[in-house]
Order: sequence, then C-alpha cells, then structure tokens
Amino acid sequence: MNQPTCTQALAAAQTLGLERLDAQLLLLHALGKPASARAWLLAHDTDELTLEVAQAFRALCIRRASGEPLAYIVGSKEFFGLALQVDGRVLVPRPDTETLVDWSLERLQLSGLLQVLDLGTGSGAIALAIAHSLQAAGRPAQITAVDSSTDALDVARDNAARLGLTVDFIESGWLKQVTGRFDLIASNPPYIASADPHLAALAHEPLQALTAGADGLDDIRQIIKEAPSHLLLGGWLLLEHGYDQADRVRNLLTQRGFSQVQSRLDLAGIERCSGGQWHP
Repeated sequence: MNQPTCTQALAAAQTLGLERLDAQLLLLHALGKPASARAWLLAHDTDELTLEVAQAFRALCIRRASGEPLAYIVGSKEFFGLALQVDGRVLVPRPDTETLVDWSLERLQLSGLLQVLDLGTGSGAIALAIAHSLQAAGRPAQITAVDSSTDALDVARDNAARLGLTVDFIESGWLKQVTGRFDLIASNPPYIASADPHLAALAHEPLQALTAGADGLDDIRQIIKEAPSHLLLGGWLLLEHGYDQADRVRNLLTQRGFSQVQSRLDLAGIERCSGGQWHP
C-alpha cells in the first residue's frame, strides 16, 4: 500500500481541523527537519512519506487537534529571537510578552552594572531575552530569575545553559527568598480569574501559572506590595496583565506610591503591561 505524499498528508491534517501552518510545522518535525524548511515541503510535495513518518505525523496531528500547544509537541518556541525549549512544565511564551521585554530594555538604558529581576520566570523567556540583548550590546548586567516551581526552574536553567547565557536562578514564592535591590523588576505573573471561561482552552498548560484568585489580581497585588523593598532608588517595576486590567493595575501602583505610572500596548494595541518608578 502506497503511503501518502506530503501534499496528501497535509490535506488529511486539515480535515482534523489543523491550520495549514501548524500541519506544515508538525510534518517537518516528523521528518526531522527544522521549522525554517517550509520551502522544502513545497519542493517535495509529491514525495511519499515512509510508513514511520506517516504514522508519527498522524499521532502529532491528533495531539494538536486535541488542543495541545504546538510548542509542547515540537518542544520549542521562539521568543525575542531565541529558540526556547518548552514542555508542559511551563507556559508557552507569548509574543505579547515581548512588549514587557522591549519596555524593560528601554528602562535599562543606563551606565554601569545593571541589576535585573524576573519574577515567575517559567521557561526563562524574559530573563534570557534581557540577558541576551544586554550581552549583545556589551552592557554588564546581573540577571536573577525567580520561580516557585522546581520543574519550571529546571526548564529555565536548561535554556540558559543551551543559549550560553548567565542568569542566577532562585526558587521562591515571589520575593520571599530574594535579597538585595534591583534597577528593574519585570514579571509576567498569573493574571487570569479562577473562574474565567477561557481557561478551558489552556487546559494543557500549568494552572498555577495562569490563575490568581477571583479577579486575577492576587499575585499582582502581592508583587506590588513587596517590590519596593527590593528596588533601588529610581528602580522600575513592570508587570504584564490581562487585556482589561490596566486601570486596576495602575491604581494599585499609584496607591503603593509608585510614580510615572503608565501602560504599554501589545501587538494588538491592547494595554498589556503597566509599571511605575520607585521614588519613596
């Protein structure tokens, strides 16, 4: 019995409800080729797959059709130009979070050694993106990344080692085990309300990294309360939050005594990050 061609396999994947790009990336993964080789599929559209590849591709498609994130299936996700290894122990890095990295780098346009803290690092995306950017610019910095999950820290450490980036990792519930003061604290904490109906679509990702109480702001409240004792004079606290939380987060920052409180828009034009400067 003949095996399907590349074109036929991709068509079958789409009947399962997969988007064409996802199907192409899964087929490349099954073939052992990089995600950048999509042009190869076009040039070999009539090539028959081996039985082993056809079966592997079908299994990958079924996983994706069940809602498992593509990044978990292929084991990696690009973030801020870095290829990060990810799996079910950490959230999949989102493009919107690059807004937080851009803002962080903007605020770090200073001279001398920079002290930076990433709270809730997960895969290490924010800390590693900042470390890589500062290293490329020849800017000396000490980057510290915190997470309460030992599993997440294992993923982050592996990413740091593979990318050749120096980051100090601390296992801690937010700032409990953190000492010292920083020029900048950046965080993408859980911010989804515990009863939010959108959680069903995120069932494959770690729940503890997604939800934060009835209104989704419990962790943000705690970070804003504790951050000043870990900020240098003039240091910044920058937070990612939900699409409808900017006003409330700005109010929390203002009430805590932060100045220059403001928000930044994500790629869709939504207020995705808010922060302020500490001047007691």
